[in-house]
Amino acid sequence: MILGQPLAQWRAQYPLLDELIALRETSWFNPAVAPAAEALGDVGLSAADVADAGARLERFAPYLARAFPQTAASGGIIESDILPLPQMQVLLREEAEGEIGALWLKRDSHLPISGSIKARGGIYEVLKHAEDLALAAGLLGLDDDYACLDSDAMRAFFGGYQVAVGSTGNLGLSIGIISARLGFQATVHMSADARQWKKDKLRAHGVTVVEYASDYSVAVEQGRRQAEADPRCHFVDDENSRHLFLGYAVAGEHVRQQLAAANVVVDAEHPLFVYLPCGVGGGPGGVAFGLKLAFGDAVHCLFAEPTHSPCMLLGVHTGRHEELAVQDFGIDNRTAADGLAVGRPSGFVGRAMQRLIDGYYTVSDEQMFRYLALMEQTEGQRLEPSALAGMPGVLRVLGERQGYRQRLGLTPQRMARATHLVWATGGSMVPQAEMDSYLARGRQLLQGA
Repeated sequence: MILGQPLAQWRAQYPLLDELIALRETSWFNPAVAPAAEALGDVGLSAADVADAGARLERFAPYLARAFPQTAASGGIIESDILPLPQMQVLLREEAEGEIGALWLKRDSHLPISGSIKARGGIYEVLKHAEDLALAAGLLGLDDDYACLDSDAMRAFFGGYQVAVGSTGNLGLSIGIISARLGFQATVHMSADARQWKKDKLRAHGVTVVEYASDYSVAVEQGRRQAEADPRCHFVDDENSRHLFLGYAVAGEHVRQQLAAANVVVDAEHPLFVYLPCGVGGGPGGVAFGLKLAFGDAVHCLFAEPTHSPCMLLGVHTGRHEELAVQDFGIDNRTAADGLAVGRPSGFVGRAMQRLIDGYYTVSDEQMFRYLALMEQTEGQRLEPSALAGMPGVLRVLGERQGYRQRLGLTPQRMARATHLVWATGGSMVPQAEMDSYLARGRQLLQGA
């Protein structure tokens, strides 16, 4: 029984479940997607909230430039570049057997400090917490040079407080590294699927890592319990945090500026499609919110999940969100895409974004590894498996038979003028030996194709 209903009843009510349970690659285009002007109100946050988050990151830029020299070139602003993918574009066009438009990569895989999309929301939330504490203690003013936070006195102050988080890996890296650098006592509760090198890197930064034999949900719950037991401990809630969400949302305006600088037009006649790998949902949800604020109905966001961890698709498709976990349906939540190995989605993100996300699709581990090898072979980009979940999104859109393009007026002419942005969520910090094993697996799959 699942929420009081037998499995057979669920399958009869939601035929798509048959595909998910069979671990087949599946696409679902959201019939409830609505105009941005109407659906943005579902989120409960506004453009002013995102602007406030952006201003806070600007205040912290002098601190970040000093504490993390790798950000000095960008003036302490955490941002990644966009990169055209001409050779991958040719390969996808051949597979699509027709024009696909232009293909680009958003290289959050190369974000400074922690090397993944989590450097956005994770670092932002810790910075906001640090600012709140320092302001309340009278140790900081909004007009001060925030580089003053990089001092022994401030580290001693923050050392009286703790930060805790549950993670599959990348969020833990971002939270742990920034928290430890500020001086916080940082604890990262890591699920069984977290890579060993991520645990080792955190420990090298002085972070306490607690390991679990169970999955992501257990790690999060343990982090939450730690914070509940200590009023001086701040828990970063990957499932429900508005602060994480806003940290990610700042990316929308940055992408608008980057595409404009590259002379890429985005409007109704030149639509933008963005493919976002999805775990619990906070990162892709926040980014999609920012993109919708920046581009309105000209941008179309799709979430990509592993076939073994389709939690957001399951939650939104059934409307039951965090009430359901993939394990309820016998799906094992085991995937090489460790950052996406989440069995239960964020109910906050699922509900907030359920009329703003155009579609959801699942990708097999084998497909991610094939694209990983192809990306290195054609474009010289080395990414971790989860970062490739977005790559087949172009083909899913062009090959759909659910009436999605017709419903949204995405004519062949408009699709030929489209820009497709694949969001690379991580990869630059993967150790050489591990990356070599990823590439070997991908090349083997390519040879066997």
